[in-house]
Amino acid sequence: MSKLTHFNEQGRAKMVDVSHKAETVRVAIAKSSIIVNEEIHAQIAEGTNKKGDVFAVAQIAAVMAAKNTANIIPMCHPLPLTGIDVQFDWAIDHDNNHFEIIIHAEVKTKGLTGVEMEALTAASAAALTIYDMCKAVGKEMVIGPTMLMKKTGGKNGDFERQL
Repeated sequence: MSKLTHFNEQGRAKMVDVSHKAETVRVAIAKSSIIVNEEIHAQIAEGTNKKGDVFAVAQIAAVMAAKNTANIIPMCHPLPLTGIDVQFDWAIDHDNNHFEIIIHAEVKTKGLTGVEMEALTAASAAALTIYDMCKAVGKEMVIGPTMLMKKTGGKNGDFERQL
């Protein structure tokens, strides 16, 4: 069983010391989704949402969230991010009236610790922003699941989710 690294000798939470780690290029890709109704889908696709361009605002929110992850996740290290990319795709099943927005957030750094939390935070913030911008049209939207899809770099090696 591995030792929990985020606790000190008194059993209290601590930020892990990463000063001994090697600086490497680290990349993480997270995925989230949000299911919307047909009216919300139409508004986003046609650019008619009264609050503005839903994907543009969600993308900015995702970037801001990734950059501020250490401010909202207590034990995360503040990292100098070198790249953030957020993409949106639709998964539509017209027969079942199912409209799902798939969110992919890719975050990069060259540093001492990984960017998994930054990617997950970005994907989550994008989904939450879409909800916020569309809630006046329908509150039955469903967010998730949110998951790490891939990460590279660091002593623990690479990870890629097998679906």
